[in-house]
Amino acid sequence: MKKHTLEELTDKYIGKPGTPGRGRFDFELKTDVIGEIIRKTRIEQNLTQEQLVQMIGVQKAQISKIENNAKDVRFSTILRVFEALKAKVNLTVELDSHQNLKIA
Repeated sequence: MKKHTLEELTDKYIGKPGTPGRGRFDFELKTDVIGEIIRKTRIEQNLTQEQLVQMIGVQKAQISKIENNAKDVRFSTILRVFEALKAKVNLTVELDSHQNLKIA
């Protein structure tokens, strides 16, 4: 029985890096991970969604959307959530010219 890496299976069934299907997959995976990090951190800090809502001034549905991988959430809201959770956020943007823009 031949073994395959996750990368090989992803290339085969989702698409190779640079293809539209792979781009959507990678984006959804990243937003899912962000939501999971926020949920776990909120729970570790013994905060309910209601308490987090009060800290940042959004509706509870927004927190739920973020934690459940909604794609139409404002980036500014996600940053406010991380700020309320006292999390340090680093953002790296890789441009086509292979230049990196880092925002810490």
